[in-house]
Amino acid sequence: MKAEVHPSAIVDRAAKLGKGVSVGAYSVIGPKVEIGEGTWIGAHVVLDGRIRIGGGNRIFHFASLGAPPQDKKYAGEDTAVEIGDNNTIREYVTINRGTALDAGVTRVGNDNWIMAYVHFAHDCQIGSHTIFANACQLAGHVTVGDWAIFGATTLVHQFVHIGAHAFTGMGTYLPQDLPPYVMAAGNMARAYGINSEGLRRRGFSAEAIAGLKRAYRTLYRTGLALEEARRALESQATACPQVRDILEFLAKSRRGFIR
Repeated sequence: MKAEVHPSAIVDRAAKLGKGVSVGAYSVIGPKVEIGEGTWIGAHVVLDGRIRIGGGNRIFHFASLGAPPQDKKYAGEDTAVEIGDNNTIREYVTINRGTALDAGVTRVGNDNWIMAYVHFAHDCQIGSHTIFANACQLAGHVTVGDWAIFGATTLVHQFVHIGAHAFTGMGTYLPQDLPPYVMAAGNMARAYGINSEGLRRRGFSAEAIAGLKRAYRTLYRTGLALEEARRALESQATACPQVRDILEFLAKSRRGFIR
């Protein structure tokens, strides 16, 4: 099945479109673009620069993917965007290519739900199965773990890391890292417990959720110094392996974490 391109779309001859790709009216696709099988491109979409998009994606009207980063240090290097499979990318989403001073690639995994007006700046690394509600804004070099959920208008400072299964409320500002499984809200963000409902929906056992709640209390409610809390979490990880995810995240944190 050949790609279906609307007569008004502008697709460079060098672009690579997989079987069953659909390109809507007035979209513009550059020469370094690769699109996997079955991906649907709406009207007025711009795919710029070196960008590889997997199969089964839906990219809605007026999205702009692969444009140069909003970084004064960028000097035209051949950096890229990589997007996996089965993502939904809604209207006016912007995803900028990477920079030579970091990974050189802005990455988005699989099965993500990215709502209107979301922005991923240069060198962001987004996992899989995430949800970004309307108008979330990620600065450069942000890393997001699998299954994280962001409430509308969440703002994330550059270089911040968000752990797997984390959750933010609407209007949250994250100036520091958010550990796995933890919910945060507010400006400035504060931690508000474990994402218990999300974990139940994903099949986590009652024992695992209880163990993570205990780890949260240890880290956030006991008043222990960080090193003391880490030692306590090491002990808890024996009974609840998921606590190990929190320990590994804290060990890698460079900006400190939301308290």
